[in-house]
Amino acid sequence: MRAVILAVAVMFLVAAPAYAAPPPVEVVHSESVRVGPYDMRASFSEWPVRAERSLDFTFVPDGDIAGHQGTVRMVGPGVTGPKERLARHPRARTEWGLDIRALPREGLWSLEFTVDGPKGPGTGVLAVPVGPRPGPSATLSWTIGLGPVIVGAFAGLVVWIRGRSRRRADAWTWT
Repeated sequence: MRAVILAVAVMFLVAAPAYAAPPPVEVVHSESVRVGPYDMRASFSEWPVRAERSLDFTFVPDGDIAGHQGTVRMVGPGVTGPKERLARHPRARTEWGLDIRALPREGLWSLEFTVDGPKGPGTGVLAVPVGPRPGPSATLSWTIGLGPVIVGAFAGLVVWIRGRSRRRADAWTWT
């Protein structure tokens, strides 16, 4: 019984870091944008922004989000996203944010904001340059990643065909 209690205690001690608060958003770059009567700070966890690279966005109008509500729409080369209601960031609870987002294409992206608060409604646009996708091309990455699966499937097919022909040969020798 003591061993079970000790094992459970060790399990909870080892898992304790998982129960801790998530790490805060590490902001490496911020931009200011005028959204009607509000100055909004848009911050990024990666800079420069790269296509298909996940990052966090945080937004704060005039110092605090209390008493404000807003939306954002991401518009890029050939892509127009839906209007999304700005909600608290899961790791920066005093700010609005988008958690772990990736912009799918390189080029100039626009973040179109709408904010409503004590000073009334306002709109504004922030242009964000997005560079090329880091690393090898997606086609090469998928080919390398699926290579072992393809080789394994081919080897399995060869083994199955050879075993099938041997079973047929064994069947003829018994008769």
